[in-house]
Amino acid sequence: MLPDPTVIAENLIDTINKHEGKIHAFTQYNPEQIRRDAAYLSAGPLAGMSVGVKDIVETEAYFTEYGSGIYKNNQSRADAACVTLLKQAGALVAGKTVTTEFAFFQPGPTVNPYDTTRTPGGSSSGSAAAVACGMVDIGIASQTAASLTRPASYCGIVGFKPSYARYNAAGVKYLAPSFDALGVVTRDVTSAIKADNVLKGPKSASVELPLQKPKRIGFCKTPWWSQGDADMHQALQSAADLFGQHTSLDEVDLADFEEGADLHLTIMSYEAAQSLAWEYTAKREQISPQIAALIKAGQAITRQDYEEALAKAQNLRQKADILFETYDVILAPAAPGVAPLLEEGTGSPLFSRLWTLLYLPSLTLPGMVNKAGLPIGVQFLGRYGADEALLSYGLWAEQILPDRPLCSG
Repeated sequence: MLPDPTVIAENLIDTINKHEGKIHAFTQYNPEQIRRDAAYLSAGPLAGMSVGVKDIVETEAYFTEYGSGIYKNNQSRADAACVTLLKQAGALVAGKTVTTEFAFFQPGPTVNPYDTTRTPGGSSSGSAAAVACGMVDIGIASQTAASLTRPASYCGIVGFKPSYARYNAAGVKYLAPSFDALGVVTRDVTSAIKADNVLKGPKSASVELPLQKPKRIGFCKTPWWSQGDADMHQALQSAADLFGQHTSLDEVDLADFEEGADLHLTIMSYEAAQSLAWEYTAKREQISPQIAALIKAGQAITRQDYEEALAKAQNLRQKADILFETYDVILAPAAPGVAPLLEEGTGSPLFSRLWTLLYLPSLTLPGMVNKAGLPIGVQFLGRYGADEALLSYGLWAEQILPDRPLCSG
């Protein structure tokens, strides 16, 4: 049964008004638009749930500015495919959420709800912060390197980055098409499952996945373990110890995958130089030094080097698939540590570059915190294409990990 649309709209507006002045998660939201949209809500599988739309995703009712002054007041004529599917399923759009510039590194105004002196992560900063303090139920996010996983970890929420190309990208401005993937951030795994059942479309579904215990977990510290801090080391080891009390868990050495992070950066830089060619050529004075440096790096890469990197990446994907003949899921770091201070930037994507290169579905799970109570997520990786299985394992892991403190914003 569809909840009262008026109640849904007013509760959403009240919650945003309570937190937004402090968190700055939205580029735009309009109470009157929310009320108008609520009047047409359908009784679908997401009925009564609210959605924040990352500002690289087109919306008819709100400007789409990509985190850049170049596109100020840029009006799309239609909703992106993902927005349409969510609305058809009964979800209520709350507004547009802040992204870093072109979903790269230059941050927007959003702060971390657990500590407003710290970053929420990038690039899905607004979506993650809005979910973390309860402004929305679902945040549309995206990932080119770690743009979903890292904010989920820093903001103490669930982040689901599906297998590459699981969701349709029509109406989304991508940076590196070889990697860019839409995903969602939520406060629990069940909500991520509900969103996935809609976004994998084109016809929305309501399917309950069973809680499933993995028979064997591979604990992967990754080749970059030394670049994480003591808080992250403790959080991952504690999570491994908890999971190991309930199922088989072995440490996995991926030393022969170490070049994956560099391959990812090469491919991403080359493709970003193409994707942002107009902005760099026609509006260079309006782009950040970070974007300019990325494009210059991409322009210096030859086509031959790019194609060689693509071939090596494909070889690594074939090797990764063999891992899942032994392990149901891989447990790995989601970020180097807790959220950095705002002046230090949005954090390093290092601990997700490899997994994004491999196209694997990723589920960031909250529950671990440092001594100060700041969130540190852990990451479950599944076999390419086995998204439902990963989410089922996530339901199990969610019960094993500690209850996390709720964020009041």
